[in-house]
Amino acid sequence: MNAISMNKGNLKSIRQGKKMDKNLSKLIKTATIATNIAKETSQQEAVMPNRFNLQAKAFFQWLIPPVMGLFLLLAIWALIAQFTKGLPGPVSTIKEAVVLFSDPFYSNGPNDQGIGWNILASLQRVGLGFGMAALVGIPLGFMIGRFAFLSRMTAPVISMLRPVSPLAWLPIGLLVFKAANPAAIWVIFISAIWPMIINTAVGVSKVPQDYMNVAKVLNLSEWKIVTKILFPSVLPYMMTGVRLSIGVAWLVIVAAEMLTGGVGIGFWVWDEWNNLNVEHIIIAIFVVGIVGLLLEQCLILLAKRFSYE
Repeated sequence: MNAISMNKGNLKSIRQGKKMDKNLSKLIKTATIATNIAKETSQQEAVMPNRFNLQAKAFFQWLIPPVMGLFLLLAIWALIAQFTKGLPGPVSTIKEAVVLFSDPFYSNGPNDQGIGWNILASLQRVGLGFGMAALVGIPLGFMIGRFAFLSRMTAPVISMLRPVSPLAWLPIGLLVFKAANPAAIWVIFISAIWPMIINTAVGVSKVPQDYMNVAKVLNLSEWKIVTKILFPSVLPYMMTGVRLSIGVAWLVIVAAEMLTGGVGIGFWVWDEWNNLNVEHIIIAIFVVGIVGLLLEQCLILLAKRFSYE
């Protein structure tokens, strides 16, 4: 009986020992998992400040240089204004800009309208002239780049007419259209068309010959060649021409409106000069620059949206 009871006691102690070993192993596993979680948490906490610091550094590297450039411009402007009689400084110009843009869309007759109406009138002329230039220039550029005979035929014409000053076309527009507004649109058209023609034609000529050989083997139609092969390859060149054209168009409209009159940012600048309101002229210079920058950025976003890369 004693032997049996001793065996039972040994079995019980063995079972308790195994149970304790299992519990101990569970505790060890739990402690290991907790330690790993703590390490990962500490690593993440260490990485997050570093990532934040990198993002903050990148943001300031992006922000500080242009801000410093603007402050340098204002400082040079203020310095020149101190030694130039009649030239307003940044402070007085900013105060006048606040008053001017507090009501940009007032209208006191055809010759006295707010700067907002003048900007919209100029943008409308630029949009019409630029749009017509794109409708004519881009297809013409494709044809010139695609067909060697047409390229040789148009080369002397483009080389001769492209360097002509945009304002030299204004009298021709006044003579043909008998009105100032279509004459200004004509000047935009003839000025903006050349970069689109040239850049599109260059892009077509740069398409690898292997692509065209494949098109011949597959017996593709001309429409398929243009839409499936030429257009994706030419798009970067074409968008470069479009960006150059919009810059030229916005540059030319100011000078054209100074000569044609009516509502527009160019006429507004000339009218303010006649009134000796130099603050408004400086404001108009910044407005023209900002609008031109926004137009170019919109075209850059459009080019990225339709990029085939």
